Amino acid sequence: MKTKKVNEQIRKMTVEELEKKIEELKEELFNLKFQAALGNVEKPARQKEIRKNIARMKTIITEKQASNKNA
Repeated sequence: MKTKKVNEQIRKMTVEELEKKIEELKEELFNLKFQAALGNVEKPARQKEIRKNIARMKTIITEKQASNKNA
């Protein structure tokens, strides 16, 4: 159920908003990797969640760009 809600929220965003959000998530992912290297990770599953969300956003950006070319 949570995934559907996330996907709906992502699809409502513009390409520019998605790109900005991807950069923010990449920063957070970097920080989590740094914490993991030090052994201070509170939520290790968060890394996987962030990677999946980045992939979802990139897929939706590609879909939106493809639909703009066809329109």
